[in-house]
Amino acid sequence: MTKKPGRGGGPKPTILTQDDHEVWEHTASSLSPLKGVKGYVLEALQGEEDFAKLFAPKPAPGAKKSARVEPPMPLPTQRKAPEINPFDRKNVKKIKRGKIEIEARIDLHGMRQAEAHAALIRFIHGSASMGRRWVLVITGKGSPSRHAHDDVEQPFGEPPRGVLKRSVPMWLAEPDVRGLIVSFTEAAPEHGGSGALYVHLRRG
Repeated sequence: MTKKPGRGGGPKPTILTQDDHEVWEHTASSLSPLKGVKGYVLEALQGEEDFAKLFAPKPAPGAKKSARVEPPMPLPTQRKAPEINPFDRKNVKKIKRGKIEIEARIDLHGMRQAEAHAALIRFIHGSASMGRRWVLVITGKGSPSRHAHDDVEQPFGEPPRGVLKRSVPMWLAEPDVRGLIVSFTEAAPEHGGSGALYVHLRRG
């Protein structure tokens, strides 16, 4: 059953003969439907990506599957150091009465700023690692003078007057030690008054 070219250059439709019909009827009568084969319905494709997946070549039998690339694990968020709480005034009375014992103390008076800062940080970490709860930090009261040169470093390496008294509370609030401290406050007169601080450390 071939198509013969027409005059216009296009193929003419082929007309089936009686013999052709008989051959087709004989062939169709000899066919039987396949058993156990179920039809399937393709879901609507959602775009070019789904279409590409549908017709993507399947791996050859026995071929190793490529290793699955896992997404990178998110980095753990850094835990924020807890805030320092207001000092419980009842504890000040207990310290004054001896019901709470000062377990360690450090005297920063007379040290230069860098030396005092490093000594304070070591003292807080060391005290916390030893399980101490109540410590005393002596800063010195500084000079009561209000002259402009009070914050200027004095001759022979002496620290500026009152600088440690102002700096130590800021150092205690630094992230490096803030997580070890519950609270701190000015000491009672018998322990140095405004020239010293009670520091309450957290339990380990």
